[in-house]
Amino acid sequence: MALSATLHCLTGCAVGEIAGLMIGTAVGLANGWTIALSIALAFFFGFTLSSLPLLRAGLTLGATLSVVVAADTLSIATMEVVDNAVMAVIPGAMDAGLVNVVFWVGMMISLAAAFAAAYPVNRHLLQRGKGHALTHEYHGSSPATTGWRRFVPDLATSTLAVALIAFMLGGLVVSVADAQSADGPDASTTGHQNAPEIHD
Repeated sequence: MALSATLHCLTGCAVGEIAGLMIGTAVGLANGWTIALSIALAFFFGFTLSSLPLLRAGLTLGATLSVVVAADTLSIATMEVVDNAVMAVIPGAMDAGLVNVVFWVGMMISLAAAFAAAYPVNRHLLQRGKGHALTHEYHGSSPATTGWRRFVPDLATSTLAVALIAFMLGGLVVSVADAQSADGPDASTTGHQNAPEIHD
């Protein structure tokens, strides 16, 4: 259960973290502001994803938020501290553009480190009936939803994880392709410049 709980928490955190870093690098924010934005969005998306099954199960918004905040705050905080610390120490990762291999490789490394750090935290909480143990009964349940609750998305953690991995791999592939295409014209131009002139 600790593994699935950590993966569930990671998906929400990763969405916010990637969005924050993408926005920060795109608009040229300073590293401190980029990290602050990433953390805020990670908590927002992490809490949001954890709230969906509780809302579908019939809990009120107030009850949902109180349960989710109690269950996920420590796990998300652990992930964010580790994730941002790793990104900060990887040379050039925070300042790399979105179409840059360093950005995507750094993101993958930092998220893997965050997962490894949060796993024992979640296991410790679950063993004491805390953390995701507070929300586990609502995950995977299929109550007869009525009214507006029918429109609350029922998102599987595995589906989100696969989509997230595909997105990150896509960003990495685009970055590699962009780097290769940037090298191509330079090499071609250099070749023409170095070619000997032929006179009639």
